[in-house]
Amino acid sequence: MADKSLEYLYSLGLKFIPNGRNCIAKCDNYNLDILFLRDDDIPKYVERGVADFGIVGENVVLEQNSRVKILKKLGFCFCSLVIAVLETSRIDRIYDLEGRRIATSYPELLKAFLEEKRITAEILTLEGSVEIVPSLDLADGICDLAQTGKTLKDNNLKSIATILDSQAVLIQSPFLTNRSIKTFEMLFSNNLMPVL
Repeated sequence: MADKSLEYLYSLGLKFIPNGRNCIAKCDNYNLDILFLRDDDIPKYVERGVADFGIVGENVVLEQNSRVKILKKLGFCFCSLVIAVLETSRIDRIYDLEGRRIATSYPELLKAFLEEKRITAEILTLEGSVEIVPSLDLADGICDLAQTGKTLKDNNLKSIATILDSQAVLIQSPFLTNRSIKTFEMLFSNNLMPVL
């Protein structure tokens, strides 16, 4: 997402040079700083007013139930949060997961989905590499992001449900200052289509 986010910021006319050793880049033509943060941290910085705006995956905002406003879907970094099982599994539909174990890095979104479908399953929360879990017999299925499906295929997995489709979004802090409102108007007003 980093490269596409930089392309988007440059398309707004911002001039800055990212420095791999520094998490802050000064903008040459506007009175603002660009912060380079881990995806999972971006909503926290924006929610608390440390940053006025952020670019992050919609899935991250929803998983954290972040109190930020989604201003615009940016049209890049498309992916889907899916439930997948081994291709050789007898599990063919989500209701077959009743009483089973599902590994994920997105426990909140998975929990809400299972509750909506009235499925009781154990959620095993992992930080990454969940695609290997079914082949190690640690869980019956996974809930993970898929872009092209190649990683699923490479790990002999098949998708049986899509929880949500996601993409990069522009988010806004609930604590905007007068300075940030003016920055917003200068940078985004001509390019912005609000999310309804």
